[in-house]
Amino acid sequence: MLTIYSHRHHRHHGTAELIDGTLKPCFEMPRRAEMILARVRDVGLGDVIAPRAFGLDPVRRVHDAGFVAFLEHAWADWTALGRTNDALPLVWPVPSVRHDRVPDHIDGRLGYYSSDAGAPITAGTWEAVQASADVALTGAQAVLAGAASAFALCRPPGHHAAAAAMGGYCYLNNAATAAQYLRDHGCARVAVLDVDYHHGNGTQQIFEARPDVCFVSIHADPLDEYPYFLGHADERGTGAGLGATCNYPLPQGATWATYGAALADACAVITAFRPDAVVISLGVDTYEHDPISGFRLTRDDFPRLGAAIATLGRPTLFVMEGGYAVDDIGINAVGVLQGFERR
Repeated sequence: MLTIYSHRHHRHHGTAELIDGTLKPCFEMPRRAEMILARVRDVGLGDVIAPRAFGLDPVRRVHDAGFVAFLEHAWADWTALGRTNDALPLVWPVPSVRHDRVPDHIDGRLGYYSSDAGAPITAGTWEAVQASADVALTGAQAVLAGAASAFALCRPPGHHAAAAAMGGYCYLNNAATAAQYLRDHGCARVAVLDVDYHHGNGTQQIFEARPDVCFVSIHADPLDEYPYFLGHADERGTGAGLGATCNYPLPQGATWATYGAALADACAVITAFRPDAVVISLGVDTYEHDPISGFRLTRDDFPRLGAAIATLGRPTLFVMEGGYAVDDIGINAVGVLQGFERR
């Protein structure tokens, strides 16, 4: 399987995130991608290539142009005030206030374009997130060129990024950008299967009114877990997209017995949709030893996950998302890919 990887992800390395009421070192760190790449090479998964540059037009197909411009200039606007620490929001536009005016001040824009305080902006964030989108797009291009599968080793991740909001370690939505690129270049129908522990709220928001992109997610129940405000089973899409969204919220402590049953049903939903290609938001924070998650999948379960995805029988792009048990992330992520290839 071809792997696409950019060393430019190192440019993003946040100092701290707001969690449990305090600023703590970021769980999302460069070593995550390094461990996965090392495992890819150790097992001989296949060639590793750098991404090509696609520019911002494919990104703007799923993201608001004002939001993209904000991300591009946020660090310069932040440091223009003499600030040198990571940029984090301090105020958010709750439902009772106006949303039709974008603030001029960087503090206002940080809140306007953020869903939480878990996505710090640093001097290298824009370069890294652009590269991450290019990694996903290069993977999509490989699938369009005839590859049965490809692995976009994206960092930072993307599935919490909505059309006009960053959050949850995510800035640009790599999986959504890739899915839209597949649509724009010959695929009439695309399915996105999100297997991250956390619901892919950004991807759902981007595609929920669309009948041509099916979004299916297996995740922790949002009543108990981030992102809290999307991911319930009764969310089935809106308007023309009604029925093209399918959520499987699972309880804390879920093991493969529960997860595997949900996955089998999710695969049946995708098969019925008859997509021309499938994009997998590959999070391995479902692992039993993940420090910020509550499922109980074991190392042996990840190849089973990959084998189940392979039964879809469609060209498949894996896009890396979460997973914070860093010492084991390579084994688990590559385990999914090996299970897929062995099927």
